[in-house]
Formats: sequence, structure tokens, C-alpha cells
Amino acid sequence: LDSSLLRISVHHVSARVPVSAAKLKARRQRWNVRASEMSKNTLNPIRAIVDGMKLTPNPEKPMIALSIGDPTVFGNLPTDDSVLQAMKDAIDSHKFNGYAPSVGYLQSREAVANFYSQAGAPLEAKDVILTSGCSQAIELAISALCNPGDNILVPCPGFSLYKTLAVSVGVQVKFYNLLPEKSWEVDLQHLESLIDDRTTCLIVNNPSNPCGSVFTKEHLRNILAVASRHCIPILADEIYGDMVSQDCEFHSLANLSSDVPILSCGGLAKRWLVPGWRMGWILIHDRNNIFGSEIREALVKLSQRILGACTVVQGALESILNNTQAEFYQSTIGFLKSNSEICFAELSTVPGLNPVMPSGAMYLMVGIEMEHFPEFQNDVDFTERLVTEQSVFCLPATAFEYPNFFRIVVTVPEEMMVEACGRIREFCARHYRPLSQESNDLDQ
Repeated sequence: LDSSLLRISVHHVSARVPVSAAKLKARRQRWNVRASEMSKNTLNPIRAIVDGMKLTPNPEKPMIALSIGDPTVFGNLPTDDSVLQAMKDAIDSHKFNGYAPSVGYLQSREAVANFYSQAGAPLEAKDVILTSGCSQAIELAISALCNPGDNILVPCPGFSLYKTLAVSVGVQVKFYNLLPEKSWEVDLQHLESLIDDRTTCLIVNNPSNPCGSVFTKEHLRNILAVASRHCIPILADEIYGDMVSQDCEFHSLANLSSDVPILSCGGLAKRWLVPGWRMGWILIHDRNNIFGSEIREALVKLSQRILGACTVVQGALESILNNTQAEFYQSTIGFLKSNSEICFAELSTVPGLNPVMPSGAMYLMVGIEMEHFPEFQNDVDFTERLVTEQSVFCLPATAFEYPNFFRIVVTVPEEMMVEACGRIREFCARHYRPLSQESNDLDQ
């Protein structure tokens, strides 16, 4: 059918359908374009809190930002040369300029499956979905498992994106407590008390952002036991997997699970120090065919919304996984451990502060004894004034639903970490006030 016939046909049909008086009456008289409910329900707590803070650094002191979870910011943690070469080779091959399957190239998914396959948790290419960063992996997992009105269990303190993604699609978030006095282990009793018949997913983040904690094998098995008793699948956010101290060991949750199905989310961002490359993945660890074809098909359909991850990075993925030397990983981990030890040692002796020594990831949490700092209402007020007086920015843990703590990112150069800790000490010395009983003891 040529275009002229098409025009005649369309004109002919439209002429036969007169516009009714009711439709004319209902026609809009003025523009009224409104934002969607989903967009209105999308809130990033970190952005909301930081944007509301009055951050005016002391002009006499250069700014030190200990708030940004991007290991590339200061240029002291470059990725490995082999990683860069893999990208250059992928570009030069001219093979990865088009669309890939929405779940990723088969060869790239096979590379991920081979890299992460374990005796207790074997993987094949069909068990891997490549995504635009770990954030999209988490979004796909939540969207595949949950309907509006359902609820998910999220760690507190925990990564704020879980709540952002869930609430935007009408899924309720229930926070289960982590215990700082037990190196941020899960309060298992509290976790179990939150489960009801609309609970569709348990999120476990190990190693943890913002805590830097790494769970033991025994504790992970205890978490799995709770999920097993209540038939709740797990979304395991393991983006910091293997980024743990040499004296610690990371255990993948799936490798310990005999009956709980797990969607494990990860990516290149942190371990390979390339968060801007936006390469993540979901590893589908089904157990007893509980997910079956339905959840797999759901993930495939959802992946088709944006047609997958960057194809050039996919083209480099096999080489990145297979050719990055162990020394690169060890160097990064050694640096993070050293900086964590410096920070912990410095702040442990500051009256009014209680740092919790991390074992992995890139973070350290510091408790504030607010009763000793009566000038400040809360952690947001405390960290805001720390910027004003000392030009040191730490993220208030209210952003992670955990007030009266702040998070320090330990990826900064060592000399900046030492300087920042010195400034925090000076700030606390200026504002610390002993309690009345302590004052009487001192007087005596």
C-alpha cells in the first residue's frame, strides 16, 4: 500500500467518525501537565538531607569530603591497567557498537557465571542478567518480586536506595536493626518479628554500606534460617563482595543456602574501581525450583525496559574478570584497611565519639554521644557545623535511617585522612561538654 492510498484511507475513515458533543465538551480547555505519582513518591534520602544542610566550608581550610562513596574521586585509587586495556580492546574491535540482548551478551554472561560459580552455588549463563550498574540490578530484583502493598525487609542502617526504589512503586519498607555493639550483626529476633503475609523479600547487604561490616558464616546461616522458616526469598546486595580485610573472609550467601532462593546483585563498580562504567549483574540462585520460570521470565521482561547494560563494557567483561591480577585487589584492600585503622585509632580517643571498626567495604561508622554536645540537636546539625568550622564533610547517618552516627568514606589519600581526623578531634574538643555528674567527679 503506497503512501497516497494510505492517506486516502485514513482520511476516509476519519470522515466517517464524527466527534460527539460529549467529547467536545470534555476536551481540555487549558494545559494541565502534572508529574506522575511514581515520580512524586521517589525520594533519595541522602539528597534530601544534604540539600537541606547549610554547607559553607571554612575559607581558611581546604575542604575534605569524607562523604562520597566513589573511590575514584581523589585519583589515588585508579583501576588496573588490564581493566583499561580490556576496554580499549573492546572499542578497537568494533564488535560492540550495537544492541545486545537485553539480558546481555551470552559470552559476557558466561564469563560472569564462571567467575562466581562455587561448589555450593553453581552458575550458568542462563542464571546471569547483566544490568546498568548494581543499582539497576537491585531495582529489577525488587520489581520482579514485589507488588504494590507488599513489604520488604531492609537493614537499618542501610543503603538508602532500597527505600527509594521500593516506595516509588508502592512497596512498604520495614527496617530491621543492625547492632553496633556486635559489629553490626542483624538483630535476628527483631528481623523475624517484622515478617507478615505481605513480606515478599529480605534484603541482606554484606559487606555493608554504610557499616563496613562483614558477616560470619554462622551469622549468615542464622539469617538464612529465618528466611527459610518463613519462605522469604533473599535479595543479596554483594557489590562489596571480597572487598574485605586480609584477616577476614567474605562468604557469598548463596553458597550457604540449601533451600532459600537468592537473587545476588553485584557489579564492577567497587572492586574494580569503575563505578561510572555502570556494569552490574543479577545472579539467580534458585533452590528447589522455587523461582522457577516465572521469576526468570519476570527479570527478562523487566530488563527489556532499557535494553540492557553498556555493550562496550560487556565486550570487555570477560577480559576484566579473567585478567585482573590478584595484586590489584590486594593493594586496594590493603589501602582501605590501613586507612580504616588510622581513622579508628584517631577517633577512638576523641571524647564523645564511638567509631566502630569495619572489616570490609569502604566505610566506617562513628557514633556521637549527643548528650555531650548540647549545642547540636542531632547528627545532621553536628556534621553541618563540622563543615562550617573545619571544612570536613561526613555524611550524617540520618540518611541511613540511623540518627546520631555519621559515616566516613575511607578511600581518601592517607594524609587527608590524618588531617581530617585531626580536625574532627579539634571540633569535638571545642564543643564537648561533660555531664553534670562527670563535672562533679572532675572537681573532686
